[in-house]
Amino acid sequence: MLNTLYRLLWWLIAPSAVVRLLWRSRRERGYREHIPERFGFSDRPDGVTGQLIWVHAVSVGETRAAQPLIEALLTTYPDVKILLTHMTPTGRATGEQLFGDRVLRCYLPYDLPQAVQRFLQRWKPALGVLMETEVWPTLIAECERARVPLVLANARMSARSARRGARFGTAAHRVFGGFSKVLAQSPADAQRLTALGAREVMVLGNLKFDITPPPQPLELGRLWRAAIGARPVWVAASTREGEEVEVLAAFRKVLDAGAEHPTLTRALLILVPRHPQRFAEVAALVERNGFRCMRRSQWGALPDGDVPADVQVLLGDSMGELPAYYAACDLAFIGGSLLPLGGQNLIEACAIGVPVVFGPHTFNFTQASADALESGAALRVADAAALARAVQDLFVDSPRRIAMGQAAAAFAARHRGATQRTVAVLGALLNSQASPVAQ
Repeated sequence: MLNTLYRLLWWLIAPSAVVRLLWRSRRERGYREHIPERFGFSDRPDGVTGQLIWVHAVSVGETRAAQPLIEALLTTYPDVKILLTHMTPTGRATGEQLFGDRVLRCYLPYDLPQAVQRFLQRWKPALGVLMETEVWPTLIAECERARVPLVLANARMSARSARRGARFGTAAHRVFGGFSKVLAQSPADAQRLTALGAREVMVLGNLKFDITPPPQPLELGRLWRAAIGARPVWVAASTREGEEVEVLAAFRKVLDAGAEHPTLTRALLILVPRHPQRFAEVAALVERNGFRCMRRSQWGALPDGDVPADVQVLLGDSMGELPAYYAACDLAFIGGSLLPLGGQNLIEACAIGVPVVFGPHTFNFTQASADALESGAALRVADAAALARAVQDLFVDSPRRIAMGQAAAAFAARHRGATQRTVAVLGALLNSQASPVAQ
């Protein structure tokens, strides 16, 4: 009954989903492009034969998490084609930036039976890989029917999501039981996924630890830091709507503490909103709060002159340059955590050797956050006032800040290796599949 209601609901909302795409395209044009793909109307290009591995990464975070896995698959299986699917234009743009024409790409269709069937019939994947939390009941059922092994990789399941899923009882067990394998980030994730009906659950670690920052953005970050000069610099990374107000309030307190610690009066905040369609909105918010703001886009490809001494906020209005922002700072606040949004990826900053601060809401990164705290790489704060105190204390206490940065780098290095383990599991499944013939 629940399955029937679910499919009926999709039929009812499909027209409004298209309207929503067009509505969102007012701020982000990419939403009006490739709409037929969202209904399964995408074709395997002529001349693409042999086995194909399909990897689904919904948006930017999942695409970056999939990067080490896709790179390893391209190296290990050079004759196998990779199809990368997304749900958002920013995810698709990130995939294009990371992989260029080395992978095929399209949008994942909506969870409608005919759309999913068209997608599977046209692309004929030998193996499907869904990243992290992408659980689509119809997609899973149709892959089972088409005998396409489906793996949930880098899988995570928060306690809150597990409680919600448990309400669906046997229906949840049918859905999660449809995966050929579930490759969990942590034992806690594995336990929750097993309780929801997942079979063949393995704990392989977090792929995000295997993301190696490329040298180009790190060098760019060093150029930025030279343009900024010898000022205390902190990054508020991947902030979400409603959170920038809190960050700016914390920054005001940091500047006010300059009465006791004069160096703090020269502090610079690099503010990097998560969603590019909000860049202009956040710039206006910064100015309304009385801060002198400069945009990263004013520099062009490389820094064009120094950052003026009276600039207090540098707005990171660019895509794909978060490693450069981390390389230019002394410490980082990880967004999505002051509000109950689950937090964003803290591992990237740690890998660059940057001490991190995050708020109380990190349920999307429960294990990584706990491990970072235990290793001395991170601090958790309760609110904006506590964030201000943490930033102020770390700026003033240089030995402590440096020690946290060293602990962060060691923490990131210690947890690497999930990619190799994942490739081994996927390889066994791939080898068990007969090589399909493209039609």
